[in-house]
Amino acid sequence: MIELTGDQVLIRIFIGESDKHEGKPLYQWIVELLRREKICGATVLRGVLGFGAASHIHAAHILRLSQDLPMVVEFVDTQENIDRVLVQIEPFVKDGLITSERVKVIKYGTSGKKQD
Repeated sequence: MIELTGDQVLIRIFIGESDKHEGKPLYQWIVELLRREKICGATVLRGVLGFGAASHIHAAHILRLSQDLPMVVEFVDTQENIDRVLVQIEPFVKDGLITSERVKVIKYGTSGKKQD
């Protein structure tokens, strides 16, 4: 396992649940790419309400379930690793937003249990 502490970079990729690449959800494709590229980890968050550049509201309602809820893929790693993977991801984020910010990693690790 890589040691990740101190000043690092957090990337957030805002996309829609219905966005696809290579026949699968774009958020899934991104996470699989990040794993192959040995990025320290990634999390996908599903939003219940949001809008983007086109100002269309995407919402999860009991009476009407949106088929395009907001999705956010987050990952933290070194600037070098971020630069290496972003050039592979950015061309496929057609309708979305990618942000970057500096973060301070306080702890990164596992409990020692075997993970998949």
